[in-house]
Amino acid sequence: MSYTEVPGIRVPIRMWTDPSTVEDVAMQQLRNVSSLPWIKGLAVMPDVHYGKGATVGSVIAMHGAVCPAAVGVDIGCGMSAVRTSLTANDLPGDLSRLRSRIEQAIPVGRGMHDDPVDPRRLHGVPTADWDCFWSAFGELAEPVRPREERAAKQMGTLGSGNHFIEVCLDESGAVWLMLHSGSRNIGKELAEYHIGEARKLPHNQGLIDRDLAVFVSDTPQMAAYRRDLFWAQEYARRNRAIMMALFQDVLRKEFRKAKVTFDDVISCHHNYVSEEQCEGMDLLVTRKGAIRAGSGDYGIIPGSMGTGSYIVRGLGNAASFNSASHGAGRRMSRNAAKRRFTARDLEEQTRGVECRKDSGVVDEIPGAYKPIEKVIDQQRDLVEVVAKLKQVVCVKG
Repeated sequence: MSYTEVPGIRVPIRMWTDPSTVEDVAMQQLRNVSSLPWIKGLAVMPDVHYGKGATVGSVIAMHGAVCPAAVGVDIGCGMSAVRTSLTANDLPGDLSRLRSRIEQAIPVGRGMHDDPVDPRRLHGVPTADWDCFWSAFGELAEPVRPREERAAKQMGTLGSGNHFIEVCLDESGAVWLMLHSGSRNIGKELAEYHIGEARKLPHNQGLIDRDLAVFVSDTPQMAAYRRDLFWAQEYARRNRAIMMALFQDVLRKEFRKAKVTFDDVISCHHNYVSEEQCEGMDLLVTRKGAIRAGSGDYGIIPGSMGTGSYIVRGLGNAASFNSASHGAGRRMSRNAAKRRFTARDLEEQTRGVECRKDSGVVDEIPGAYKPIEKVIDQQRDLVEVVAKLKQVVCVKG
């Protein structure tokens, strides 16, 4: 489908979904965003739903300003995936051992490594500027500086919530590795600090929603936020790279006889800010629950822990600010999912997947998410499908 244009306050709201299906609170969030004085464009992806700060599944293009709450607290959250040389025939009938090995190699939930992972002992992790990256920690916002040791030990860890690690099969039977994570606690603390700082600024006092407080260009507050934001986005990228390398090592050890090899890793943020030129303007583009889908850009659009996921290639649709959805998108809140579904429902909806099936992850049940096939169909003018994947192992925090 092409987009539907809904009237906004300063800019129209371009929606790649039926506006009548979007909950009222999310539509109000979108209208609030469209009222910002710095807004130059607003695109809404088919996985749209209400979110803290700003709507999940929104692309906010502003000139000379950025809203830290719209970026969210998991700065740089995103996906990585890679195709392996293994096929479905190489996998054992019982995948519980493989899942256990993955959980042993990569801490999940609030876990962390006993010691920081040395990237030099891993395959495929760039290390040339590793020390330079960490040396910048001392320049971050003062309240987070005592967190350096923790941040170092959490590098290469999954976290919880909707983050996951999966072994998948594509339609030809090829085995893929896929994971979803972000900037862990250090990103959260940086985000919360800057959201608080933005709310104090005089130019934000008259906004319709205090969660939309912004930093503006050529101010020390903006400079400080950009420094911390881009560092946290880089942390998230490196976090996924470390996890993927650890994940690949698990496969090498478990399938020694097959001498498994890997294609190039596909990686993309979906909670981040990028400096881009759009419609003849230099803009700060915030994608909250959206991926970049410029012409030829590879991306990953996951479903839920019991449904399919998609590897896609961007079509470069300027109307969406070269963006696409980041996943299926929730159709009910976590609390609503816990009230409606049981562990037995989860077991039924994840039949055939080696994964947790207990009450602790009921809020991640497939029934709490929109149908991924419909979400993909609604953005055929944004991306083309490269591969459809179905998980056989899913690790959750």
